[in-house]
Amino acid sequence: MLVDFADMADKDDEADKRCDLSALLTEDFEEAEADDYHVVAFTHLDDDHCQRASEYFWLDHAKAYQGDDRKKIATLWVPAGVITEEGLTGDARAIRQEARHRLRQGEGIVVFSRPERLKDWLEDNDLTVEDRADCFVDAGQLVPGLTIADDAVEAFAHSPHATRTDDNGLEDRNGDSLVFQMRFREGSYDTDVLFAADVDHEVLAEIVDITKYHKNDDRLHWNIYKLPHHCSYTAIGPEKGTNKTAATDQIQWLCEEQGETAGYVVSSSNPIPKKGSEADKDVQPPHRQAANYYREDVVESDHLLVTMEHPKSSAPKPIEIEIGPKGASKKALGVPAAAALVGGASAPRAGNGR
Repeated sequence: MLVDFADMADKDDEADKRCDLSALLTEDFEEAEADDYHVVAFTHLDDDHCQRASEYFWLDHAKAYQGDDRKKIATLWVPAGVITEEGLTGDARAIRQEARHRLRQGEGIVVFSRPERLKDWLEDNDLTVEDRADCFVDAGQLVPGLTIADDAVEAFAHSPHATRTDDNGLEDRNGDSLVFQMRFREGSYDTDVLFAADVDHEVLAEIVDITKYHKNDDRLHWNIYKLPHHCSYTAIGPEKGTNKTAATDQIQWLCEEQGETAGYVVSSSNPIPKKGSEADKDVQPPHRQAANYYREDVVESDHLLVTMEHPKSSAPKPIEIEIGPKGASKKALGVPAAAALVGGASAPRAGNGR
């Protein structure tokens, strides 16, 4: 399974430390002795979530995207906005066209949420929501195609959710991006991973309130939290703060009560800026104040893992977290997975049944 694909590196710039994503994924396939993807999820269509995807994947809708060296996708996950958004170009358009093709065919796709505007698109294609009911999943449901019994993994959809249906038809990529919990079972132990795309604290607050209302608190438990929007303060609260972002009540509950202190928080971002540096003055994430919140109030300080800092900012390497029968453990570079796990499992907090 792959969540988002963005090959952002400038391959002509030797100073660019970002990875050759296609090459690394090819290595993963060889190690796993697999041929294609069971699931590929595009949380939304911003460039930093889909760049060069049209060069890497086999896409069924057009022969221009087919070839022996391309990876096939058994099931594509997308938010409803991917189907309806207009005016797209490049990789985003290619993914939209593939999603539309699969939805027309009625196979190989799961669309998260079904806003009113999607009905219009279906009608334009001589279809109804009922015709394609098996292709949709609403927030608050398990995503079809994966089960704990058969696959030792399941996914629970959180976003887009019904309260965000926009009758005006306006697109909000970040607000309506995919948020879901993956639950992995190894032996008798469950490990939960929360993927939060690029949503902000207001959307997360809605997710928390809805989930608690339906008494699904366990579906916001996490051992690993893939942070929203590259460690932006906007995923924590309305104000950046001077040294640390103050969390809203819902975010405090999500991060400090639902997460494991020995778990991991992962920021897919540039290095966290130093106080007073030029990067610190940049309005774009990552934000030092947000990182301070996660390090001081959420997980053990060295369990905030930043992709472009690991193991050091001068030579970043992929972060590998192994999920095993004792939970989640960051794999040390050059250390066999079994050895890395010893004594390093993410222990459950008392009282949450995990």
